[in-house]
Amino acid sequence: MSSSPSRSTAGWITIIAVGALVVGLLAGPALAAMVNPPTYTPTAGAGTDQPAEHTLSVTGEGKVTLTPDIATVQLGVITEKPSAKAARQAAATAMTNVVDAIRKLGIEDKDIATASISLSPVYNYPNNATPTIRGYQLQNTVTVTVRNLDQLGDLLDNSVVAGATTINGISFDVADRAAAESQAREAAVKDARAKADTLASGLGVRITGVASVSEQVSTPVWYGRNVAGEAIAGADAQTPVMPGTTDVTIDVNVSYLIN
Repeated sequence: MSSSPSRSTAGWITIIAVGALVVGLLAGPALAAMVNPPTYTPTAGAGTDQPAEHTLSVTGEGKVTLTPDIATVQLGVITEKPSAKAARQAAATAMTNVVDAIRKLGIEDKDIATASISLSPVYNYPNNATPTIRGYQLQNTVTVTVRNLDQLGDLLDNSVVAGATTINGISFDVADRAAAESQAREAAVKDARAKADTLASGLGVRITGVASVSEQVSTPVWYGRNVAGEAIAGADAQTPVMPGTTDVTIDVNVSYLIN
């Protein structure tokens, strides 16, 4: 008689446990949704009455041809003497003569600048013997800006006569590059708009504004040939210098709004 209530109680416990398991299984997804609610990423244009923007992208080019009006040249003196002091003194005398020749052409001191000075030992390398110092070499280089290109030939020739032993890369440029870039930019914008108008007309759309614009500037530098310091052929000889021309080019990339 005493075992019957015990079995009844065990049966109720089993029913309650199974019921709790079922409730847990049913409530689990709901609780998970509350703890980790789902995310929603709207698609383009969702929730707004504004239509997507339509654009027409073109590239315009503007080019301005320039003739250089200034030049930059490096003139150097190289001396070698048995002692460092003697090399320095010889180079100082030679460079002083070169600078005096430059000044006589009317070039101002602000356009003459020391580019580099170096002093180094010079070695003899006998066979099967330790190298020995035979002297010292000093190199002194100045950079000269020539604002009157008619003087450039005289500058090269007179500097060599005065004692310059090297004449390095001559480069040409324009004093007012900004003005040329402004002209090229204006031409590039007009070119871009003309292309866009033609495309819009053919497509049957209308340009309503500008979405974005960017530019790329291409301004090459003139480079003349390297000129080595050599003796002048004759009293009336002059080194010919031909700067030529170059182009300042600007490309603009424009995206126009259309409808």
